[in-house]
Amino acid sequence: MFGPRPPLTPAAARELAAEAQARAAILVEGWSDQAAVETLAQRRALDLRAEGIVVVPIGGVTNLGHFIDALGARSLGLALAGLYDVGEERHVLRSLERCALGAGLTRATAQALGFFVCDADLEDELIRALGTAAVERVIEAEGELASFRRFQAQPFQLRQDHHAQLRRFMGTRSGRKVRYGTLLVDALALDRMPRPLDLVLAQVCR
Repeated sequence: MFGPRPPLTPAAARELAAEAQARAAILVEGWSDQAAVETLAQRRALDLRAEGIVVVPIGGVTNLGHFIDALGARSLGLALAGLYDVGEERHVLRSLERCALGAGLTRATAQALGFFVCDADLEDELIRALGTAAVERVIEAEGELASFRRFQAQPFQLRQDHHAQLRRFMGTRSGRKVRYGTLLVDALALDRMPRPLDLVLAQVCR
């Protein structure tokens, strides 16, 4: 479940949506974002399949336009929403404009279209919402606290703050980001979920 997987192609995403008889798609950058969105849906007792919603990892923001073309008004006509990292905002706005979703777009108008920014990314949002001490407890419950302590002792990491160390640790082993995408959402109180995560799910739910 948590091992490395190739990103979906736009054609594969179109096939997935057609098979699911989807009416809407949430476009996310990677598998860890997909895990977080789907876990939150489960916690909110939302059956995404019954709602006609698919969560599609696009393999990086540079592919956004291709997936909009494959799934949106020019193809299947799905309602689209998405999450993106703040560092990729300019590219996201340009992609939305090139797909004829608006002109002169800003963060506010992208949000009105259903695309919500994470600062700096979803892992960062989740760590901040949960707090570093609680994230460490999640790591300890997974039996990885000793690995994290060794990671913290690396010369470069000694110069980083605790939050940055936790965020980097989650990307150091294949499948770890996906696993913690689920675990951190599971550990959070529902009223403390990162706002972009809540908003993107609300955008596509009836």
